[in-house]
Amino acid sequence: MLTRTFKTDKLIVNIYDSRTEMGKGAAEEAAAYLRHLLARKEEAYIVFAAAPSQNEFLAELAAAPDIDWQRIHALHMDEYIGLPADAPQGFGNFLKRSIFDKVPFASVHYIGTEKTAEQACAEYDKLLRAHPIDIVFMGIGENGHIAFNDPHVADFNDPEPIKKVELDLTCRKQQVNDGCFAALDEVPRCALTLTIPTLLSADRIFCIVPASTKANAVKATVYGDISTQCPASILRQHDYATLYVDMDSGKYLINQ
Repeated sequence: MLTRTFKTDKLIVNIYDSRTEMGKGAAEEAAAYLRHLLARKEEAYIVFAAAPSQNEFLAELAAAPDIDWQRIHALHMDEYIGLPADAPQGFGNFLKRSIFDKVPFASVHYIGTEKTAEQACAEYDKLLRAHPIDIVFMGIGENGHIAFNDPHVADFNDPEPIKKVELDLTCRKQQVNDGCFAALDEVPRCALTLTIPTLLSADRIFCIVPASTKANAVKATVYGDISTQCPASILRQHDYATLYVDMDSGKYLINQ
């Protein structure tokens, strides 16, 4: 159940009474937008985030009726460097399990771990320049990052569509907290990420953020300065972005 909705700058914030309801509510709005989009366009390009925070949303979206997936092209927003191609923690592999293999996309474009960082960036750069992004489905990290744009590498005016980054300690610890890796030394130190201007180039952004571990980042996103210290704060300047939170991630928003 949607318990509260409000706006901060341009960002719409929806607070749900549970993580399940948050995922369902975000998926219903996303599915409705997809149907509307495909009624006026021949095809759509969507960027997906890969993280446990997206589980409920992706499950509901994959089950949504009357979406012509065969006219939708899928991309993802980041990928570790140095993992084996079949590593379950790989973001492409996560999305393959969660949605890419569940619905019949027109195409799926993996960043890939088998290529060099330079090759992967060049190929995705070409793809992104040829096909403007219609929708981004994303989350927010514990340090306020969007994709792997951690505060120390975030650039609101980044000239590159995709780049190699070094992950900060909070980001790497989150991967352990999320149960993706057993120990910190297993988490890769570098990754490829779509940059912030690339993410914000999408016509529509759906940002799904459950769990109490994200509460401080959500508060900074909604009420803090718009700054690379909390990269997600830039969402408040996007014309059509919605933040979906549950009572845990939104606990510092409830009584504001």
